[in-house]
Amino acid sequence: MKKRVIVGLSGGVDSSVAAYLLKEQGYEVIGLFMKNWHDDSVTISDECPWLDDSNDAMLVAEKLGIPFQTVDLSEQYKERIVDYMFNEYEMGRTPNPDVLCNREIKFDVFMKIALDLGADYVATGHYCRKGVIEKDGKEVFQLLAGKDNNKDQSYFLCQLSQKQLAKALFPIGELQKPEVREIAANADLITADKKDSQGLCFIGKVRLPDFLQQQLKPKEGVIVEIPKDNFNYNTTQKSFSTKTEELQYLSRKPEYAVADGEVVGKHQGAHYFTKGQRKGLSVGGKVEPLFVIDTDVKENVIYTGQGKGHPGLYKKALFVSNEELHWVRPDLALKTDETLSVLARIRYRQPLENAMLHKVEFGLYVEFENLQSAITEGQFVAWYLEDELVGSGVIS
Repeated sequence: MKKRVIVGLSGGVDSSVAAYLLKEQGYEVIGLFMKNWHDDSVTISDECPWLDDSNDAMLVAEKLGIPFQTVDLSEQYKERIVDYMFNEYEMGRTPNPDVLCNREIKFDVFMKIALDLGADYVATGHYCRKGVIEKDGKEVFQLLAGKDNNKDQSYFLCQLSQKQLAKALFPIGELQKPEVREIAANADLITADKKDSQGLCFIGKVRLPDFLQQQLKPKEGVIVEIPKDNFNYNTTQKSFSTKTEELQYLSRKPEYAVADGEVVGKHQGAHYFTKGQRKGLSVGGKVEPLFVIDTDVKENVIYTGQGKGHPGLYKKALFVSNEELHWVRPDLALKTDETLSVLARIRYRQPLENAMLHKVEFGLYVEFENLQSAITEGQFVAWYLEDELVGSGVIS
């Protein structure tokens, strides 16, 4: 019996080639397009991205001679992704819909549909690889970085579980992007030269502020510039009685007040801004550009600093609470007081940085060897052992 694989065909080149390779490898392949968004009022320009994409996906399926259907997941998408984003923004955190989309939609809602259709596996066009090792007589699945360093997308899958990985296939993980395009061209697939999609997972080209403004009402507040010599950055060596105390100090959120700096402008809502952001402040006349160093959604204040070397942007450690801590490899999970030397990143495409994990009773600290810019609450930190992503968590 041929194994049946359901491919999430997005209408892009990566998933098209994933489907082609699986067919070449002798699987029975079915293509499924996920429709996750209805509201055309916030997509940029008059192109309707999901229609074009589903059309391209259908043409690819036709070319490959595989069955194709569209599933409408917009209800679950709204519930699990859109509502989550609003909640995070309202709490003054910056969500990562792409990571959540993989955990909640592609490898959950979509995977259930696929398994109901009798699939043995679900495949996507992600640049990452899956490994299998045996440990204590059991199969353990590994999430490995894609071979193309420029495109490695393992970070986006950092919330997957063993159960989800067991059923996942990543056919293009061993390839470089140019090879993927070449395979598509040789197979005469319509998506061979299609540009890579940007923007929210499946929403198409969305203007984020417009999208948020539908629910988060604009309200005017002030922009405050904090000088580089603010007391928060006073780095005279403090002495700590425990390592945890030191980590608490290193990962703390600085407390700013309007009186600590100078009011330099106005904004339309602190929840539209994120740490490290430079665009959209429209404050001129400064020697160096202003960067957002903190937002206070309760008081509706944005705190900024001049230049990307501003100390308000940098921290050495971050904290993940137990509720938001996830081990892709539960067998490697740390117990209280254990430490682990890892490579970590706090955003997609960031080069991996040396770090040390410290498990404490109430969560986990990630302590970096070097200062990190714009560690942002609500984003995901992921940690690796060599090229294997073993765990992740939400920065709190």
